[in-house]
Amino acid sequence: MQSTTSSPGAPTTDHDDLEELKHKLEHAAHLLPSQGPITVFVHHNTLHAYESISFFEAARIGAERFQCETYFPESRYRQEMSRGRISMEDITAVLRDELGTDENTQIANLTTRQELRQTMMQYPLRVGPTAELRWVIAETDALRTFRDDVPSAVCERLVKETRRWVMRDLRGPGDSRLPARMAGDGALQEIVNHLMAQFGGAHIETWSEDTWTAFSLHLLWGICGQRVDRLNLPPAQIPLRLRPRDLLLEPSGVDADELVNEILIPFCSVFMDQGIGQWQLPNREQGFFRSFIHLYGHACEPKDEWLDGLRDALLRLERSGATPLESIRASLQLFAIGPADEDEFIQATLLSLRGFAGMIWQLESRADRVARPISSGALVEFLAIRLILDACAARFVAKQAFGYEGALSELRSFMAAKYPPPEVRRDDQLAFLVFQLAQLMAWTPESLHRLADSDWQKLTDEIDAFSDMERRRIFQQAYERQYRMQTLDAVAVQAELAKQQRPSQIEQLTAGHRTPVFQVITCIDDREESFRRYVEETEPRAETFGAAGFFASAMYYRGNAEAHYVPLCPIIIRPNHYVQESVSFSFEDAERLRRRLRRVLGRATYRMHAGSRTVIGGFMAGIFGSLATLPLVMRILAPRITAQIRRTFGTFVRTPVITQLQIERSVDPPGPEDGHIGFSVEEMAGIVERLLRDIGLTSHLSRLVLMCGHGSSSLNNPHESAYNCGACAGARGGPNARAFAQMANDPRVRAVLAERDFVIPAETVFIGSYHNTCDDSLTYYDLDRIPVSHKPDLEHLLRVMDEVRARNAHERARRFESAPLSLTIDGALRHVEGRAEDLSQARPEYNHATNALCFVGRRDWSRGLFLDRRAFLQSYDPTQDDEQATILTRILQAVIPVCAGISLEYYFSCVDFNGWGSGNKLPHNIVSLLGVM
Repeated sequence: MQSTTSSPGAPTTDHDDLEELKHKLEHAAHLLPSQGPITVFVHHNTLHAYESISFFEAARIGAERFQCETYFPESRYRQEMSRGRISMEDITAVLRDELGTDENTQIANLTTRQELRQTMMQYPLRVGPTAELRWVIAETDALRTFRDDVPSAVCERLVKETRRWVMRDLRGPGDSRLPARMAGDGALQEIVNHLMAQFGGAHIETWSEDTWTAFSLHLLWGICGQRVDRLNLPPAQIPLRLRPRDLLLEPSGVDADELVNEILIPFCSVFMDQGIGQWQLPNREQGFFRSFIHLYGHACEPKDEWLDGLRDALLRLERSGATPLESIRASLQLFAIGPADEDEFIQATLLSLRGFAGMIWQLESRADRVARPISSGALVEFLAIRLILDACAARFVAKQAFGYEGALSELRSFMAAKYPPPEVRRDDQLAFLVFQLAQLMAWTPESLHRLADSDWQKLTDEIDAFSDMERRRIFQQAYERQYRMQTLDAVAVQAELAKQQRPSQIEQLTAGHRTPVFQVITCIDDREESFRRYVEETEPRAETFGAAGFFASAMYYRGNAEAHYVPLCPIIIRPNHYVQESVSFSFEDAERLRRRLRRVLGRATYRMHAGSRTVIGGFMAGIFGSLATLPLVMRILAPRITAQIRRTFGTFVRTPVITQLQIERSVDPPGPEDGHIGFSVEEMAGIVERLLRDIGLTSHLSRLVLMCGHGSSSLNNPHESAYNCGACAGARGGPNARAFAQMANDPRVRAVLAERDFVIPAETVFIGSYHNTCDDSLTYYDLDRIPVSHKPDLEHLLRVMDEVRARNAHERARRFESAPLSLTIDGALRHVEGRAEDLSQARPEYNHATNALCFVGRRDWSRGLFLDRRAFLQSYDPTQDDEQATILTRILQAVIPVCAGISLEYYFSCVDFNGWGSGNKLPHNIVSLLGVM
């Protein structure tokens, strides 16, 4: 008998063994969510670990590995069929593409593979556990009336053929008309005899049509069941699970993970805390492993019964000097996990608390994304502690539920003997599927009875191969095909119209070396599709472009009122340069005072927040809390007015309006220190040239070029950074637009570009701006630097943009249930402004919820098309690229990770919002300033 206080010690291991174990853990880490902290949230490919294989294969593997759905339920797809979103034409086309030359393959001489699968797609087939199907057979009219979707002609034919067969060959035992070949078929005779007795075969000549219908269906079902039974299909074996928690869960009804998570979640939260916690974790700098041992081995002793012996186990581990890897090896030996099962076991253990494990891995591998990084090796240490706690929980549950006090290495054998895994037979399910298909495809009982066993095997194999998962895969492809074909048709028509019926507006505009009245460069974001469309509709002489919203300016950025640098570039890029915002010299004294005031208010706010969670704080909140209700109510009833009041009082602490960016570096190498901040002139020229060449804007530059970054701000949305620019790592893209404009306006940069045969006209001025996609406001930077000669152009630009943002808000408002469809344009703008400040509004905008496609090409392809805010628009001119498609390759390397990540993450979180997503966002609470629970 093993003591409950036994624990993994320091096993005898060699270096190579531990290195192999470390490699397995790093491999498992790729399965963890790769989401960064919530403040720099970036959409990513949910199945990023399987990017080397096809989407549908990854969906199959991912569903098994993560125990999450990768397609909608079949019932949801059928709802889409009923409303015309999926058509049989789409399904047929997808099936033909899938099957190729196999579409006409005969299946048991009854049908072709194409026809069989098409029928299974067209009609819903009832499936379920054996007990449920037997109840359907016994308690419903499944054997008395045909399915509602079977055509009446097919029903009549099946009954007529069955009647002829019965009257000719199967009248009954002893009948002189019974053929000799039937007399030897005992199984069929038994079915027929039973049915004749049930339906009164002596009066068969007087049977009504309803009786013949019921008899035909009973006979059909009997033959289906009897022939499937003859195949002796092997039962499906459910293997024993590796993790002790999974072994014990169903027999005991106790989830050991819940016990472990009660300890592990609070500890992980305080270990990774970025400043929201009231208390600091002691010895955090020593790492996850040592700080946990210190807390639970020295500082306190857990009182929960299931943790008896944990303290002694941790102290023994500390005395042994075991490393986290050695502790993991000992735990694997304790659980009797062999080398062949180690990968599976480690992956399952990490995925059991994948959110926290994934965040630990992200903080370890991308320390530049948080203010308080964690030490290297934290994920290994997390797993070591997790396995120790798993052992404590497994011993407790096994003892409480089954009285088992033996070694954990023998637990699997004990459970296999006491609770062997059930054998799952599918005979009834397959028989019922054939029964339904026979009605739909007019297979008579006689035709099915005459099939050889080999034909029945082929038929059931074919039905089995086209499983629920396969059908949903075809449904998903058909769903996407319809939208894809409609989109491509629209683009083709648009291109033809632009080519044959009228020259494009831009061609008219540039005839005779004229230039657009102004040009706007926005992010490729799908929310900017409507914004660009309204720019072109409001001012047809304007021209718009789309580029990844970091505008080729990868940098760490710190605003004047911000404490830390944040990366502003795609997540796959690690910046080398730093840019900082500072106030103008004239405002430095005022800014020092405001900075001190911000710090005082910040500390006071934090202390109030922390103090409200104490006994005294709770008492004071009960007395004076009513005073806080007024601003809360105002934020709900009059959010716009409340926001205006708040902004008015906020001027006392807000950064002065006139600020400047430090973008020029005077000392190498780049860094966050004074003198090292910024870019060299050569680097600035490279950034400007790259972006403008990538989007094809190398000639006919207008007098004003508006660089428009984007982001989102709202009052009550913990996921706010997810609404920001994905190409800026979940931050706002305004600083990138501002920095690019400042670079492009620099005469020294233009001189370098001129040496490269890239001339920016002297009269061209770039303006940085920021588009808030939540309230559709626009902020412009450094307007004081605009030459007087450009003032009329600027005034025209601002008037157009005011009209654009109002129209854009009007289009957006049609999707909001709280916005009436009768809203005017100005009313819609007020509505979206109110949503951003409404405390009760957890969904101030719908972000990328409708995104579906990405255009990479000239605007002529899509200008004039209503793409319904569903398209990413990346500008690219193939005539300016080389034969190796260097520009296109560069564009796609930046665009595809962003667009694919957004599309896939929205897809999966919609398909299974609890498994892949984070469920309902309304009850979310921010944890450690890193995520939500």
